[in-house]
Amino acid sequence: MKYPFKVTLKYYILTPGNVEANLAESSEFLSNADDKKTPHFTDFEGKTSFGMSVFNLGNAIMGSGILGLAYAMANTGIVLFVILLTVIAGLSAYSIHLLLKSSGVVGIRAYEQLGFRAFGTPGKMAAGIAITLQNIGAMSSYLYIVKYEFPLVIQAFLKVDNPSGEWYLNGNYLVVIVSCSVILPLALMKQLGKSSQTDSYTKLHTPLILTAYTVPILAFAFVCHPEVLPIYTELRNPTKTKMQHVSNISIGVMYIMYLLAALFGYLTFVDKVEAELLHTYSRIDPYDTLILCVRVAVLTAVTLTVPIVLFPVRRAIQQLFFPNKTFWWPRHIAIAVTLLSLINLLVIFAPNILGIFGVIGATSAPCLIFIFPAVFYIRIVPKEEEPLRSAPKIITFLHNMHPIIFLENISSCISYFMCSNVRNFNTKHV
Repeated sequence: MKYPFKVTLKYYILTPGNVEANLAESSEFLSNADDKKTPHFTDFEGKTSFGMSVFNLGNAIMGSGILGLAYAMANTGIVLFVILLTVIAGLSAYSIHLLLKSSGVVGIRAYEQLGFRAFGTPGKMAAGIAITLQNIGAMSSYLYIVKYEFPLVIQAFLKVDNPSGEWYLNGNYLVVIVSCSVILPLALMKQLGKSSQTDSYTKLHTPLILTAYTVPILAFAFVCHPEVLPIYTELRNPTKTKMQHVSNISIGVMYIMYLLAALFGYLTFVDKVEAELLHTYSRIDPYDTLILCVRVAVLTAVTLTVPIVLFPVRRAIQQLFFPNKTFWWPRHIAIAVTLLSLINLLVIFAPNILGIFGVIGATSAPCLIFIFPAVFYIRIVPKEEEPLRSAPKIITFLHNMHPIIFLENISSCISYFMCSNVRNFNTKHV
């Protein structure tokens, strides 16, 4: 069977069995591609400028965890926090270099497909599971913000000083209402469009509350790697050097923003800073106009981000369980409704989600940022080009060793989760 474009072993081999799957997979994120010809990354003409690409990647990096960095600094101290932030930002930029190098060798610009190219189906499944866990954690955290912040906003607008159990001040009801009326309709769309396509991996960075959580928080804060390759595809006149510059500038800008947010939040309240900075300010004046405006802005942002984050989760699930299936509305709707229902139940009934976020922050984030890019690079870049004993691969191997410290934090996270449940139990029965 002949194809309308040249295929060589250096790039990506298309077979009759996977052309249909590639069409279904690409159509979700490359909605502007010509429907009349097979989408192939060399045929897609990016139209996004350098500056807009920097903005898109920066938007993918930054999340609600910026509200928890001040508390992380309060637990580590300024000097150690700056050291950790600098190291993780630098390693994150280097990991993006590895992803770009790997994608250039095989001509693939999808994170899960790099996993498939490196390790076959197990690699694709590992990448898909990591992305799914990461984004489920993101959506859960965003809905937790809705659960705890929305009642305070309504209370401030209505000037209710002493709530007496009104249903419209119950966070559980508000989460369900927002999910059904705003999030679900957006999540049921076939495509969110070009602007959402570049936002599709917007991350939550959960404000965890122990010193042991600081490293996973900072790792979570720079998770943008699954989004790098789609942005690379959309970049006008794309080259690896140009995309690396985009990544370096985006990470640098976010580094400065994280540092300033943490520093000024910490210096304002010192030892009285809380895990979520807005709660700290509300103790001073719950009806302050500026804080209320910030709350409304955060609520709007997280509510509109949930359906955007749901899209890559659904895409990963479809690639794992329905890899050769074309788009089908019943399956599209069923996955969205199931995911949103499970996340709502988690937000409503889970007694304490901090430990769950700690485990996710210590496992999926290091995998997506450090472990997978390094092993993909070692596996994909041919030995003829870079032998295993060459300097780049030795550096990559050493780069891949440090994530062990993240995995060691799991025990701390689980211990805290169990201790929190014990404290909650004791408080209820005293």
